[in-house]
Amino acid sequence: MKKIALALGLLGLTVFANAADPLNGTSWKTIDDKTKQPKAIVKFTEQKNGTLTASIQNILTKGEENACTKCEGPYHNKSLKGLRIVSGLKNAGGGSYEDGTILDPQSGKTYRLKGQIADGGKKLELRGFIGVAVLGRNQTWIRAN
Repeated sequence: MKKIALALGLLGLTVFANAADPLNGTSWKTIDDKTKQPKAIVKFTEQKNGTLTASIQNILTKGEENACTKCEGPYHNKSLKGLRIVSGLKNAGGGSYEDGTILDPQSGKTYRLKGQIADGGKKLELRGFIGVAVLGRNQTWIRAN
C-alpha cells in the first residue's frame, strides 16, 4: 500500500513539474499605454527551457501592418506579423513573471520586462523598463482567448 501511495505521489510531482505555464498558448490584445487603443494580438509560447516568448499574430491598427523599420539586427525590416516581441520571460510563481525582454516595434528599442496576471486571468499587467523598474512604462493587455 505504501509503495502504491509513493508511486502515485511521485507521479503527481512529475505531472506538476511538467505542467505547461499558464500563459503558454494564450493570446492577448495589446493596448497602447498612450492612446489606450488596441494594437495587436500576441500569442505566448513556452520554450523548451521553460521561458516564454510572444509573437504578433494579427495587427489591429490600420496602416501599421508594415515592416519593423526602426528595429535593429535580425528584426530590421521584418514584417510585424509573426514578429517575436517578448523573449525570455520566466514564471516567478503566483502569476508573476520576470527577467524577460520586450521589443517596441514603434521605436525599435528592447526593454527589460516583468508582469503579473490580474483580474482572474483576464488581464496581463506588464512593465517594460531600462535598468530599474521605476524607469519604465506600464501596459495592460486583455486576454483574447
